[in-house]
Amino acid sequence: MTGLRYVYAVCRPFDAALQSQLTGVAGAPPRQLRHHDLIAVVSEVPESDFAEQPLRAHLEDLDWLTETARAHQSVIDALTVVTTPLPLRLGTVFRDDSGVRVMLEAREESFLRTLDRLAGRVEWGVKVYAESGEPQEPSREPAKVTSGRDYLRQRRRSHRAHEDMWQTAERFARRLHDTLSEFAEDTRLHAPQNSALSGVPGHNVLNAAYLVPRAHSEEFVELVDRTKGEEPGLRVELTGPWAAYSFSGEENQ
Repeated sequence: MTGLRYVYAVCRPFDAALQSQLTGVAGAPPRQLRHHDLIAVVSEVPESDFAEQPLRAHLEDLDWLTETARAHQSVIDALTVVTTPLPLRLGTVFRDDSGVRVMLEAREESFLRTLDRLAGRVEWGVKVYAESGEPQEPSREPAKVTSGRDYLRQRRRSHRAHEDMWQTAERFARRLHDTLSEFAEDTRLHAPQNSALSGVPGHNVLNAAYLVPRAHSEEFVELVDRTKGEEPGLRVELTGPWAAYSFSGEENQ
């Protein structure tokens, strides 16, 4: 077989079939490469795009990166339906099957420990957004400014309302995180997203991941859903179930 080996994830051997029409990065179908009690899910990719130099250049190309990340994620999502995958970093490439097996051999104990810890569990993401950076008082007409004193008085009122809004948002986010943490087996608090970069409206006040047994996911979703609309001006978003990216330890490898 020619070409390089792109590795999506490592998992335990599984018998369930992946989607018959599933394609991965560069349009190639994924396959299983076994080494002892581990499976690497791989596909063949062209050296012209995925050797070290062209890959480095491609990673600066937003369109190429988006397409590749989407294909990578589609394989991870398909694996999450049938097993517990340990996702590897985007752009993990080896020369051939032997190179993949050497990697599996070197990290076998670590992979097995992590897979045992994550078995039967999925990741859910919860974000809380304050939908407006400015307090809204639709029922009250702004007072007419007739002097500098009036202007300063209005500014102080606006500042107090603004501070009250953020305190409310932070209290709500802390309370929600505490509640979800009691239900989940593990949690991760990520840095708040920048709305200018993410394109998502509102100010992100909570960006958290929760490790939940797959069998208890329905209860977790209901727990989050009950909080939606609880506090005016705050938006709660739930994503998942995902492979347990935040709990895999891969960011430290």
